[in-house]
Parts: sequence; C-alpha cells; structure tokens
Amino acid sequence: MTRCSWPIALVVAFVGLPASGIVAHTEPPKSIKIGYAISLTGPNTAGAGITVLPNYHLWVQEVNAAGGIMLKSIGKRVPIEVIQYDDHSNADDAEAAVERLISQDKVDFILPPWGTGLNLAVAPLFHSAGYPQLATTALSDRAPELGKLWPNSFWFTGTMTGAVQAFVATISKLRSEGKIGSTVAMLSVADQFGIGLAKVARKAFKQGGFAIVYDRAYPVETQDMREIIVEVKGRNPDAFAGFSYPPDTIMITEQARLSSFNPKVFYTAVGTAFPLYKERFGADIDGVMGIGGWNADAQASKDYFKRHVEMTGQEPDWWASPITYASLQVLQQAIERVGDIDRAAVIKELQTGTFDTVVGPVKFKNNLYEDTWHVGQWQHGDFQGIAPASLPGAHPIMFPKPPWHADADR
Repeated sequence: MTRCSWPIALVVAFVGLPASGIVAHTEPPKSIKIGYAISLTGPNTAGAGITVLPNYHLWVQEVNAAGGIMLKSIGKRVPIEVIQYDDHSNADDAEAAVERLISQDKVDFILPPWGTGLNLAVAPLFHSAGYPQLATTALSDRAPELGKLWPNSFWFTGTMTGAVQAFVATISKLRSEGKIGSTVAMLSVADQFGIGLAKVARKAFKQGGFAIVYDRAYPVETQDMREIIVEVKGRNPDAFAGFSYPPDTIMITEQARLSSFNPKVFYTAVGTAFPLYKERFGADIDGVMGIGGWNADAQASKDYFKRHVEMTGQEPDWWASPITYASLQVLQQAIERVGDIDRAAVIKELQTGTFDTVVGPVKFKNNLYEDTWHVGQWQHGDFQGIAPASLPGAHPIMFPKPPWHADADR
C-alpha cells in the first residue's frame, strides 16, 4: 500500500475509533473528533473542492458557532475537532489515511471521500471498524447489495441504473412527442464510474428503442476532445450523452461549442451542475442536461444556497452539494438522538430514523436514499431537477436546447 507524507489540517472546529462502537472516555469529551481523507491533489481535486470540502467547512462552522453537537449523556454541547488528510485522488492513499484515522488518531466519526471509486475502496475499512459511512458522491448499481453487505453504509445518490433509466425516460418522452428521433451518441470516461454507466446505458437505450450511432470510452487523463467531438458530430445524433467527470465535462462542452455540435439533447454527467460550469459557459448553459439536480425553488434550497455563498465564498454544486450537507445534518441528528458517541447506536438510528434536511425529509430504505434527482437541466441560470418527474419541484424540460451563441469563444 502506498504511503505518503500526510498534510494534516487541524481546525478547532473540524475531523474516529475502535470497532466496539462506543468511545471510552475517562472524562467528558471536550470535542468530537471527526476525520476524513479528501482529494486535495490529483484529478479528483475539482470535484472534492467544489462539492465536498465547502460543505464540510460550512457544517463545522455552523455547528461550532451554535456551541457544538449536543450530547445528552453529559448534558452539554461539544464542539467538533477535525483531522484532514490528502488522499491524492488515489485509492491506496485513501485507504492508508482512513486506517490512520481509525488506528492512530482514533477519531469518533469519519466523513467519506469524493467519488465512486474512493468510496468503494474505503468502505470495507469503515465496516470492519464500525464507522457509519454516508456516501454522497458515489453512484453504484451495487448500492442495494452494499447496504446489506455493509449495514453501516448509506448511499445517497441512487444507482447507475436509476440514473440511466431516468435519462432514457426523459428522451423517450421527447421522442413520443415527435420532438426527436431515435439516434444517440455516447461517450464515457474509462473508469469505474463511466464504464458502469455506459454498460447500463447500452442495455437501456436498446430496450428503449434507441440506436447508438457512436460509443467510445476515453482515458481518464484525456486532454483533448477535438477529434472525438468531430467524429460524434459526423454521426448527427438526436441526443448526446457523456458519462463524464468534471475535467472532461468541461472539455466536451467546450469542444462541442467550438465544433458547432448542437444536438437537440445535450447531456454531460458530473460537473454539469458545478458553479464553474456556469461561470465558464455563461448563457450557453441553458438547455444542457446533466446528472443530478435539485429543487431550486424550495425555500430550504434558497436558504442553504445563501449560507453556502456567504460562508464559503462560492456557489454550491447544484446536485451533490446539498446532498452532502444534508448527510451531515443526518449524522448530527443521529448523534444527538443517541446522545452519546456510540457509533453502533448511531448506525441503528441512521437505519431507522427520519431526518429533516435541506433536501427535505431523508429516510433510508435498506440503507438507500431513494428520493434523489437523476436528471437536471440548466434553465435560465438554475440547474433544475427534471427527473424523476414525481419529485417535488420537478420542472418541465426546456426543449430544444438553444444553439450555442455566435459570440462563444472560437
């Protein structure tokens, strides 16, 4: 296992523990130690720095400003203390950091890393040591199975099948209304996330009666999408789906603009809902679809958005940011209901309780949060949830996607 020098960020407000689940304090705890390994460097940096870290900071600030987390067992609030490590966007380093948090730092709770691959990599460690794992940036068809295999793990963003089926249902509706035909072009990043989504999508498109006219996986470190997008444009698809991560989501969109590739449905995955996507492409974001979404019209969403900007200096990701913050609210409420640093009891409360959060009530079914957005769309500057259409606040689809602006960078 690769080891490295671990940059530690101890904040008197921010960072687990033995497998017994109960921390044996000889005296009342002066803080609750919460630790995490996060991608401060490497290809996951953008995702971690936009979606996860700001919400960890925001939550700790707010909790400590209110005096800390209430522990009924000692009749007082206890502030959060944080221990942070850089996982370097690497599974081995993430595992090593989590092992250190458990065995050396003996933190009370551990927050999850960013991304599907790293969450899956560290899950066995969370499980063996008895720590609750609240995975908010992991998308896996194994989530229902993993919730049973690791009953300490909780999965917030659904499954790959759910995400793909929601997209297929969205374009099937457009086709039934005579707005698009049946051809789809597909790109996918060649890692666990993209490979999994592409595999599910091939089957779902076929079952939905769509013809895949282009299907290509590209390496994680791809730096140039020009040739690929020119090839995709040459197939003239009715809909385009890119199962992409943030850096390539930006590249795919930029090359589509430069190549004047403007299908009626244009979908990219992780990063589409990021504030940097909005900053980079301005008015050209309207009509672009992506994975996730949120109810931007809900008062809780507006309040959260305002606090996030005021405290972190940046807008949240319009999908997994509120889910990440909600997971922290869920953790806090579970700890306070138990009233003690008892991880086994906290896990049981997570399995059975209902929690009030910025995304609405959260209740797990077999350790899975099911009321999650799968497809969102930029509409007049807001990334609105459009599918599942049954969720509160779902918006109708903006169609067709407007053309790229003539004054876009060429």
